[in-house]
Amino acid sequence: MLNKFDFSNLSGVDRISGRIAELRQSLSSADPALLAANTASLWHPLDEAGGYFQLPLWRQPVQVSFPAWIGTKGASAQPLSPVDLALLLYYFKTADGFPLSGRWISFADLPDGRFYNQAFQGYTGNAQAQAFNHDLPAFERLAPGLGGEPAELGDASFIFQALPRVPLCVVFWQGDEDFPDSAQVLFDASASHYLTTDSFAILGSAITRRLIAAKNAK
Repeated sequence: MLNKFDFSNLSGVDRISGRIAELRQSLSSADPALLAANTASLWHPLDEAGGYFQLPLWRQPVQVSFPAWIGTKGASAQPLSPVDLALLLYYFKTADGFPLSGRWISFADLPDGRFYNQAFQGYTGNAQAQAFNHDLPAFERLAPGLGGEPAELGDASFIFQALPRVPLCVVFWQGDEDFPDSAQVLFDASASHYLTTDSFAILGSAITRRLIAAKNAK
């Protein structure tokens, strides 16, 4: 089984809500200053009872209150979706401040990831390669608009920052008449210090949906 909680096989809102409640409880007595340091977020104490954290999620500002652990979107104060809130709570629960390595690994290299790598590759890299269908220039054109920073892997690659210490790299290899395009979502080798493996499954799916939606919108 994937560790902690399998986001990719959700049975409903109640299940997510139950896990969020557990995470809130486990984080309620944590040291907010240490949490801020480990997650590279900004801690704003309001009084002796608590305050809030500020950090980007997919480069968009979010706030998370402490100790209630209620998440909102930037200045709009709209509540985060249950999945986004659960991801943030896992981030605060798991993050230990371990340095990023700058070395990329596959989903199979994550804890228990090898057992689910084929499925992950199917709904991430394979889905992206099929959607772009030999149109590598479209990937190179659209990725920066989604926050992608160029990398030096494959025929084209971009790094996307999901959370302050959680980068993902999407790599494309262009095919030809005999071989199809291929793509893969990679993670920093420090990944398990910041999120659970099933959380990375959700992030890989999320960046895939964003890229495909951008391609289909053109």
